[in-house]
Amino acid sequence: MSKNPVPLRDVNLLGRSRAMERISCVISDAALSASPVFITGEAGTGKEVVARAIHAASLRADAPFVVIKCGAMPEYLLEVELFGQAKEAIHSTVQARGRSLASGDGSTLFLDEVGELSPRMQLNLLQILGERSAHKPEWEDFSWWGLRIIASTKMDVGKAIAEGRFRSDLFYRLNVISIHVPPLRERVDDIPLLATHFLKRYSRETNKQVDAVSREAMELLKSYAWPGNVRELQNAMERAVVLAKRRRIGVSDLAFLQAPPPPPSTHLTLEEVERRHIERVLRSQGGNISRAAEILGIHRTTLHKKLHRYGITCTRGRGRPPGKARRVGK
Repeated sequence: MSKNPVPLRDVNLLGRSRAMERISCVISDAALSASPVFITGEAGTGKEVVARAIHAASLRADAPFVVIKCGAMPEYLLEVELFGQAKEAIHSTVQARGRSLASGDGSTLFLDEVGELSPRMQLNLLQILGERSAHKPEWEDFSWWGLRIIASTKMDVGKAIAEGRFRSDLFYRLNVISIHVPPLRERVDDIPLLATHFLKRYSRETNKQVDAVSREAMELLKSYAWPGNVRELQNAMERAVVLAKRRRIGVSDLAFLQAPPPPPSTHLTLEEVERRHIERVLRSQGGNISRAAEILGIHRTTLHKKLHRYGITCTRGRGRPPGKARRVGK
């Protein structure tokens, strides 16, 4: 790996975690070549940001960065985008767009969600990558020479290949350099940095004096699962700043993040699910009853009754680490 990683200036890639440090190093190495890059990761993790960082750090930085949303348009338009305009023009504006890649020698082509391509389009792409030029009578002259290919997907590639939804030979063409962007829940240490950045950004944009996140609110942000990853965190901080009534973001400003207890499985009763959820929240709040009640959305007295009902006691003294929940016999 490169000893001098690319500075991750884009907020979606900011982080102190080892995972983000590794990604920074791979970006540095990938930027020095023209080899295809295959980026995987859940939605909202910043796959396009990684692709743009590679392009920006490369010698192609002054050339176009062309994004093709493989799952966001009808196949006939996608065919125009990727392979140029057919002789029977569909629309003049689409025709101009279809020719943009042909004139973009030295460009970086980002195939966003390449796993959404149909089998026929996958075959066409495979042939293009193999030949790096297209000379078919039904298409106008269109060359892929000089393009740097970066592809991304949120799908489980191994599973998709095994089920026949994605061609293994196309995967091997694209997967020369691999980058996996981990979900936010696996790099909790990056959350405070990201949350603080978004707080400052939206405070400036809204011209509001919201300049801090309380310790309890930050713990909530760190304990939340973030199914939408960095994108969801960004939206959450924007909403919190817009609706905040004080200069400090508190737990009540993030009430919309409160997820309901997980549904009971065939092996758990509803009471058992509630008991486990209460214990989990208590641990995350260091055994503080008031803060736990606020997060759970119930009155402090109600929480006390539930603790007694489930035989849970919170000890914050010397003999036990802070926040350690202990069940007692009824």
